[in-house]
Amino acid sequence: MAASAPDPDPASPYEHERTVAVAAAEAAGTVLREHFRAPMTVRTKSASGDVVTSLDLAAEEVVLGRLRRHFPHDRILSEEAGLLDGGSRRTWLVDPLDGTNNVAIGLPAYVVGIALCVAGAPVLGVIHEPLTRRTWHAVSGRGAHGESGPLTGPDGTLPATGPVIAWTQGYGVGRADAVATGLRRHLELGCRRVLQLWAPLLGWSMLARGTIDGFVGYRAEGLDLPAGALLAAESGVHLRTLRGEVFRPEDTGRGDGHSFVAARADALDYLLAQVDSAARPDPPG
Repeated sequence: MAASAPDPDPASPYEHERTVAVAAAEAAGTVLREHFRAPMTVRTKSASGDVVTSLDLAAEEVVLGRLRRHFPHDRILSEEAGLLDGGSRRTWLVDPLDGTNNVAIGLPAYVVGIALCVAGAPVLGVIHEPLTRRTWHAVSGRGAHGESGPLTGPDGTLPATGPVIAWTQGYGVGRADAVATGLRRHLELGCRRVLQLWAPLLGWSMLARGTIDGFVGYRAEGLDLPAGALLAAESGVHLRTLRGEVFRPEDTGRGDGHSFVAARADALDYLLAQVDSAARPDPPG
């Protein structure tokens, strides 16, 4: 297994928490990787078609066990277990298998995500990709890092053929949602590729590494947002609301009101213009 890059300052805040979270995510990743091709149970857990598998539960057990052992007084909000209230201002957010729908159909595109929020604001984010055994992590104010060193995000240059972006929307967004339909239409026309990965944290890690140019979310899920958004922000990516205001992923609950545009420089301006166009009605033909 490739070793995760250590934080450049071992005395930095949340170093112990980062070490525990990285180890927990990688241990859960080992479970996911080793059992990905094995038979698993799959059940639908919501009317929107969201599913849970036995792998979600196995990976979650690994992460929760480590977090509760090292931080017994902290709150934990996890995808399947729900809220484990430790009475603290510190809350761990756990998505033990982001990309469950992919796994359920045999598509190997999934990650493990862990975040720590203090008083509602993310201070630590970890994303681990079991397939490649790579881990990326960020501490607020200390940058984002991976096994090869600091993450610097995309350079913000707008490609002549249009940007490659990721798209995500919440499970509560219906197929006939006019805003989502309009946004997707404008982005598909104005971008070279719009990737719907079914694993938002995978999109955030790609953005932080600079392999895509931007990320647009509409009413995205709140649980896995802080880890990814912190990773991207610490790599130099700018986060905006659909109206162009500063976006702060501070809600640690399961809300569906998290809409954002994430990019930098020319790519950010371009995507915000696309979003603005989508909000205006088409002229009469």
